[in-house]
Amino acid sequence: MSEDNSNNNDEALDPQDIQNENQEGQPNDSDNEVHEAEVIEDGEEDEGGETITRISGMYREWFLDYASYVILERAVPAIEDGFKPVQRRIMHSMKDLDDGRYNKVANIVGHTMQYHPHGDASIADAMVQIGQKDLLIDTQGNWGNILTGDRAAASRYIEARISKFGLDVVYNPKITKWQASYDGRRKEPINLPVMFPLLLAQGAEGIAVGLSTKVLPHNFIELIDASVKHLQGKRFSLYPDFPTGGMVDVTDYNDGLRGGKIKSRARILQHDKNTLVIREIPFGTNTGSLIDSILKANDKGKIKIKKIEDNTAADVEIMIHIASGISPDKTIDALYAFTNCESSISPLGCVIEDNKPLFIGVSEMLRRSTDRTVSLLKSELEIQLGEFEEQWHYASLERIFIENRIYRDIEEEETWVGVIEAIDKGLKPHTTHLKRAVTEEDIVRLTEIRIKRISKFDIDKAQQKIDALEDSIAQVKHHLDNLIQYAIDYFTRLKKDYGEGKERKAEIKVFDDIEATKVVIRNTKLYVNREEGFIGTSLKRDEYVTDCSDIDDIIAFTADGKMMVHKVDSKTFVGKNILHVAVFKKKDKRTIYNLIYKDGLKGPTYVKRFAVTAMTRDKEYDMTNGNKGSKVLYFTANPNGEAEVVTVLLRQSGSIKKLKWDLDFSDILVKGRGSKGNIVTKYPVKRIELKEKGLSTLKPRKIWFDDTVQRLNLDARGELLGEFKSEDRLLIVNQKGIVKTVIPEVTLHFDEDMIVLEKWIPKKPLTVIYWEGEKELFYVKRFLIENPDKEEQVITDHEKSYLERFFTDYRPVAEIVFGKKRGQEREENLELDLEDFISIKGITAMGNQLTKEKVLEINALSPLPFEEPQEVTPESIEIVDEVNVSSETAKGEGAVNSDTEGKPKPKLDIDGEDPQIDEDGQATLF
Repeated sequence: MSEDNSNNNDEALDPQDIQNENQEGQPNDSDNEVHEAEVIEDGEEDEGGETITRISGMYREWFLDYASYVILERAVPAIEDGFKPVQRRIMHSMKDLDDGRYNKVANIVGHTMQYHPHGDASIADAMVQIGQKDLLIDTQGNWGNILTGDRAAASRYIEARISKFGLDVVYNPKITKWQASYDGRRKEPINLPVMFPLLLAQGAEGIAVGLSTKVLPHNFIELIDASVKHLQGKRFSLYPDFPTGGMVDVTDYNDGLRGGKIKSRARILQHDKNTLVIREIPFGTNTGSLIDSILKANDKGKIKIKKIEDNTAADVEIMIHIASGISPDKTIDALYAFTNCESSISPLGCVIEDNKPLFIGVSEMLRRSTDRTVSLLKSELEIQLGEFEEQWHYASLERIFIENRIYRDIEEEETWVGVIEAIDKGLKPHTTHLKRAVTEEDIVRLTEIRIKRISKFDIDKAQQKIDALEDSIAQVKHHLDNLIQYAIDYFTRLKKDYGEGKERKAEIKVFDDIEATKVVIRNTKLYVNREEGFIGTSLKRDEYVTDCSDIDDIIAFTADGKMMVHKVDSKTFVGKNILHVAVFKKKDKRTIYNLIYKDGLKGPTYVKRFAVTAMTRDKEYDMTNGNKGSKVLYFTANPNGEAEVVTVLLRQSGSIKKLKWDLDFSDILVKGRGSKGNIVTKYPVKRIELKEKGLSTLKPRKIWFDDTVQRLNLDARGELLGEFKSEDRLLIVNQKGIVKTVIPEVTLHFDEDMIVLEKWIPKKPLTVIYWEGEKELFYVKRFLIENPDKEEQVITDHEKSYLERFFTDYRPVAEIVFGKKRGQEREENLELDLEDFISIKGITAMGNQLTKEKVLEINALSPLPFEEPQEVTPESIEIVDEVNVSSETAKGEGAVNSDTEGKPKPKLDIDGEDPQIDEDGQATLF
């Protein structure tokens, strides 16, 4: 209900409307009826013997008229006042009826039909849209709810009147240009003299014939500020604001021009570990449509919720109860990804100027509106100046007429002409100081002065009136000479008088892109028939592999060295003798595949390690050298780059002396999937056995925090939090004194009042200084987190307790600034070694009292020196980009058990970065 949908009721012309318009003087091409059926060629007949005719006039003339009418008279607002015709006529009718009291909307609609040649339903709907914007119309009764989508009551039950703001900025009959109404009986405004960027404040949407417009609403105060900046010659920027609140990403707004786009999101908060609450909703939605989209996503298995409660009244409150064990953070992202909690809006700035469509951005709309306001203010001042000068002129004439007793000169005149001439003759000696000549109309007005007024005439009061008029004239002339400053003062007054309660509601933020595959609920199970080569969700009698979602991709490897990626389906053939099946993760550089294969029927055996970061779906890839008869002898998939040790056993053949040796996969470089690999042996292999499970050969992942979007990432955006292994956690502290540790995941959401976010070191003490509300004193405590999975509050739960300082240093130091006592000198600041002040206690302990003295402030100083224990970092492996590995490089690598012995192993960190290839074909990481 927040969008302007009046055009939707006012766009389509029905036959009755067309008939009525033709009857009431609208254009009718009846004169051209003779020419509408034109014979293509005289005497030409079709096979049935009938003459072939062609209707052309109707399509050539009527359709263009129809399209132009819809564009100009129905769907698109005018740039001058920001109104569509139906809206302009509603506002004009309300002014006709305005007496300060409320009028029935049905009465206003009926009155508007004198100016608007269409049905009452479209007028009533357009009026409701204006009223719901809470700007021009003061409403009474049930006008619907933009939050819930509830419709307004019938027009006979609701009332309206023009708001004070509307009376202030919309009307001035003296500077309004008029035209005849559709039936010629009345006059209606061509454009209302709106002295405010109303189009940008209200927004507009319309669909015409081959043309549409979508101007988003903007903030009232920001529009005034932008108008002032424009008048001052300064730069300004405008972004949408929505009455439904929420959050909006305006990165691609493009000034509201075609091709721009914004994202609007609901404000979703975590109420507790099993409950989410939606407080604000995106623009263009309501609570009903939002809940419906959530239920549909739940039915499709995209998200998993237990129930939804809609407690919306004056404010939005939708409670979403999620199942236990489901991550609230992932559920929030899933709501944005799969429901109407996030909507994408494409603006299109199209307006009418000089009866033509004009495509401009919102900045240009504001500039034109502000310039027009200045022009209207100038016209208003010029009219005021003329009125004041006319009043001064007549007041001066009246004083001359009475003070000099000129009225006695007409006592003996017997004709009207004589009277006029006598007065004119009497005035001439005294009118040299007047600003214009005396006309006959002026003299006639003097003759209409009553005797009673002449007898009670007070010269001093008359002079005071003239002086006041001269002051008013001087003031108006001053405004005209300083028109820009006058306009700035005008906008400033509007902001002061009407800006209260109109602060921005939609928070401007930058959104991080959400990958649907990472937040979707695994709503189905994947099965495999390895021997026959089928995978799918319907093979319930076969081997279970993993849970997956219906938008996942599945990667599969077969015994002949083939690899394919398929979309999840009920049953898909990938190749017989399947070795490995898993959910495929794009850009996954931490999953390393270890492979030993025999090249053809009689070729050597090769070993290779590779990652699969991207590939074409449903395309078959060969992990071997491609020779017929190749087969896989050993295969493992390692999610953290584990490198195991295997034993290679050869068949007895000829004079082979060494039939058994160990192969360590950590000696093998990680290269592209298309690399040939290293030769293991040229002799037949009997079997390969696992000797020792391997440890991860990958460095811990580097994780960054991007404060702009308030999200973690692996792409080096924002602040580096550290290197994290699988068991490492993040420490999070908020202003309420709640401390918790979490496993770092890119789907995490963070509270706006978060004050600490860093890598958690379990053995490092944490120190807090807080105000204890009951005792009204500061307390200090030092503690270790004993239960990483539990959320703890480290200050007392008294309503007046609050967190003052939180330290994560090993040896923190605080500065205590004391308050001054009456009649005494202020105590010197105290530097306090908190490690020495208090020992480590339990996390639930109250702590030690800091001081009984009055404390003005507490500051954190540089901590005392401390050598942190060094972590042992595992060696990393190298990865070579597959597209840059030539067959010559692969062939020249030599055997593992000979060429690599005694040589240093090149190493490379792989922690989510893209490898860069140097001139020698080796990978390096920047």
